[in-house]
Amino acid sequence: MSDAESAPLDKDASRRRNRRRRGAKGTPQASARAETRGGKNSGGASRRSSGRGRERATHGGDGPVFAAIDLGTNNCRLLIARPNSKTPHQPFTVIDAFSRIVRLGEGLGQTGVLSEDAMERTVAALNICAGKITKQKAGRVDAVATEACRQAANYGEFVERVERATGVKLRLISGQEEAAIGLAGCASLLDSSTPRALVFDIGGGSTEVSWIDTTTERPRVLASRSVPLGVVTLAEKHGDGLELSDDDFETIARNTRRAFKQFSKRHGIVDAIKRGEVQMVGTSGTITTVAGLHLNLPSYDRSKVDGMRLTVRDVQAVIGDLRTRDNDSRAMLGCIGRGRSDLVLPGCAVLDGLTTLWSVPTLSVADRGLREGMLLRMMQGKMPGKRRRPRRRPRRGKPDNGPENSPKNSTENSTGAHGSEPTSAAPPTPVQSLAQGD
Repeated sequence: MSDAESAPLDKDASRRRNRRRRGAKGTPQASARAETRGGKNSGGASRRSSGRGRERATHGGDGPVFAAIDLGTNNCRLLIARPNSKTPHQPFTVIDAFSRIVRLGEGLGQTGVLSEDAMERTVAALNICAGKITKQKAGRVDAVATEACRQAANYGEFVERVERATGVKLRLISGQEEAAIGLAGCASLLDSSTPRALVFDIGGGSTEVSWIDTTTERPRVLASRSVPLGVVTLAEKHGDGLELSDDDFETIARNTRRAFKQFSKRHGIVDAIKRGEVQMVGTSGTITTVAGLHLNLPSYDRSKVDGMRLTVRDVQAVIGDLRTRDNDSRAMLGCIGRGRSDLVLPGCAVLDGLTTLWSVPTLSVADRGLREGMLLRMMQGKMPGKRRRPRRRPRRGKPDNGPENSPKNSTENSTGAHGSEPTSAAPPTPVQSLAQGD
């Protein structure tokens, strides 16, 4: 029985009469009567409670609010959401989001440190994130930093500066943890009828690849590898910063194949592909941009791209077209724009290296990943998000957050004999196959 149906059973008759005359707090009498009549069929209990009810309707119901910040080499992204237990295929409802290109890793490859301008841009973006988190009253927050911060010698100074200026406490994660969390965000795209999967993420400062077992109840990371080949660092290292020559394009593709060759051999990936046992999922700005261009979208539309499938021939056709264009021409394309036009070709070169090393005929495209995975794992109690309010029954001597690890470049991680992951700041990587709700 719903709250709306049980409310009239109050034993205090006078209180009942007063409630009917008064209506909901701050609600006109006629409106209150109309809502009461509609309560049985349309959840009148939540709607009778004035502003609070309207907030529940807007945000999909009461419940804890979670926030995830993904600070990458190129972008700062925020997602704020509530768990959604009513729709199994949409485990959370997004109530706010934010994304800004900050290029935190600008110049990092040459100097080894985060530049003043890059840190200033990033702190400004994180200030916006902090404001949104406060406004939405998020009770659990996790903010992670990835490849740029893994490489920067002044990362510690930057973290202190961010916390002083914004209140956001960044948590440095390894490439393997990044890959595992990203898998949690896009696991719903995995086809359990194909026993193995390659999931890749071409980021601003690194590329991660995970080798996945899909035959178990929950997709399981068998091994993963992270290499410092990202679109920002590659754009700065090769060419003049705007254009990428054919020689530089081939060099990046070749270096990508070399970086993952031993990983592929060690796990028998090429042989598994020949047996038709491997699917491939891409989650990155590069593959989503390629997908949008393949669809000839006038501007990027996530709803049309997320979850679609591309053949390798489709991918190569888009890459071939981009290689014939100069930077100004690429910037005119609605799915790219001026802010990313110089980064597309380095990303395409990495993508070319991956698809030629592993000749899987089709790719699934995921416009989801780290933020979605962070939210899901926090909601499942599997991730160390910062708890903004104390527990009802605090336990002394037990900190909320686990120990942080010290990631290194070009790292590989494999599961042990029983499928467990090595100790890290995150829990084991097996995840449920869940859709996301961005």
